[in-house]
Amino acid sequence: MQPMFDEHNWLVWLVKVRIFILTLLLAVELAIAQFTPTPLPMRLFLSTVLFWYSLSLFYVLLLSFWQEHQIQAALQVITDLVLVSLVIHETGGWDSSLNFLYPLVIIVAAVLLSRMWAGLVAALAFILYGAVLELNYYGLLPSYCTTHPGVKALQAIIFVNLFAFLAVAYLAGLLTAKLRQVGVQLKDTSGALENLQALHENIIHSISSGLITTGFDGRITLVNAAAEKLLERTAVELTGTPVHQLFLDVLPGIEGPKSHAEVRFDSPAKFRKTFRVRVTALTVPERETLGFVYVLDDLTEIRRLEREVRMQDRLAAVGRLAAAIAHEIRNPLTSIAGSVSMLSAVPEMNEEHRRLLDIVTRESQRLNAIITDFLAYSRTKQYRFEKVDLIHLLEDTLTLIEHRMTAENTGISIRRRYTAEQALVSVDGDKIKQVFWNLCENAVRAMKGGGALTVTVEPLGHDWQVAVQDTGSGMTPQQIEKIFEPFQSNFEGGTGLGLAIVYQIVQAHEGKVWARSKPGQGTTFVLRLHRLASEKDVAGKISANPAQLSAPPLTAAAGGGAHG
Repeated sequence: MQPMFDEHNWLVWLVKVRIFILTLLLAVELAIAQFTPTPLPMRLFLSTVLFWYSLSLFYVLLLSFWQEHQIQAALQVITDLVLVSLVIHETGGWDSSLNFLYPLVIIVAAVLLSRMWAGLVAALAFILYGAVLELNYYGLLPSYCTTHPGVKALQAIIFVNLFAFLAVAYLAGLLTAKLRQVGVQLKDTSGALENLQALHENIIHSISSGLITTGFDGRITLVNAAAEKLLERTAVELTGTPVHQLFLDVLPGIEGPKSHAEVRFDSPAKFRKTFRVRVTALTVPERETLGFVYVLDDLTEIRRLEREVRMQDRLAAVGRLAAAIAHEIRNPLTSIAGSVSMLSAVPEMNEEHRRLLDIVTRESQRLNAIITDFLAYSRTKQYRFEKVDLIHLLEDTLTLIEHRMTAENTGISIRRRYTAEQALVSVDGDKIKQVFWNLCENAVRAMKGGGALTVTVEPLGHDWQVAVQDTGSGMTPQQIEKIFEPFQSNFEGGTGLGLAIVYQIVQAHEGKVWARSKPGQGTTFVLRLHRLASEKDVAGKISANPAQLSAPPLTAAAGGGAHG
């Protein structure tokens, strides 16, 4: 039968107990020898105890390199029996009060070995104890006894100890068997409890919704895997953090009219997410409420699509309006411009009249530019998809802007951060260059007092991501919400159609574009276009879109609305 506990730990414990008992016995015997006359052979007794100490230390060293613990346990029990017999002989034989050490060795045998070993050790203890007493009685060994009992008394002492040893062996074996049985049941119960706990943990971590538990103080105590992914932080980082500090809006309470609400969250990647949060009390049967449970659902993509649909509806209405009235406005505008040009040639006009005619001419030109943008926005565009390098298109655009800024002494520097030498895509190069120009032009106009224009190109999954970042005054969330809508220009003299056209072109390329900004912290426009993996992608793109592709102004397979 196997021992009830870990054999190695029990053997170490046995050595410690043995050393403690030896130290106690040594102190007691020395005290007795000091204050009372005794025939105790002190030199022999001390030698035996020191040998026992040394043997105990040897057993400790033996444990470190010999893994046969059962054999070591049997060896220690047998040597203890022999040394106990020797100590009893030295302390007076039948007069010795140390015969209680035999039951201790029998109990150790029952615990470390088995019930059968307990019986064998009890029998061996009886034999050794009887041999010591008989040899002392008949003078075959030098006796250190102070009394001389008769034969019957000696036999009575021997047989009383025999029954005592057997009784201890039986009771110790019975008790250890019960303890082993309880230990097995406890182990099975612990295993079942661990399995149940693991099942519950697996269920919690397998839930697709984020789950956070807190105490009454609002500090996080548990975070499941989905919540870690949504919040982009590990459970170690989140545990102990006040839950209300994670979100920009007030969390719902279980006592309010609503137990759920939508809250905003700024991720470490600088993206703002929208979560629906539901809260319930964390209760345990037959116990009071322990805290709160928050369930998170990511609504970011849904809200983005809703904004996109609303924006596309508005863009469609503006497009229809622009197509309907652009030509009607341009015809009388052309007549006005021609008439003003003829009037300006009349020699009788004074300077005041000529100044007024110049104003009319400039405003007519500005109005004509607006109508031109209207027509460019509303007119069906032709796209020619081909394999191009985004970095090459960017360099063309940045070179033109750089020369212009140098000539105008704007105080703006350009920083290029390209993580690849090439960024191949299948796009209409001229249209994408127009996108780059509009984005960079907006960034330059946002930095009236100078600054830095940073352009980044990096691979991200199956896309190339291009980021155009300025150090201007930034925008409010309300401005970000409407940044790609027509007539939302934040610059003096702008028509507000540049970014609307950008959005339109990106949608036609099945890409995404959005803006990130905070007041006083600049603005970053992010553009994503699908990466080109092979020449087959170009062929597939062209076969799906013939050489002269027509894309209506508001068709979008996968657009990207403005992100807050």
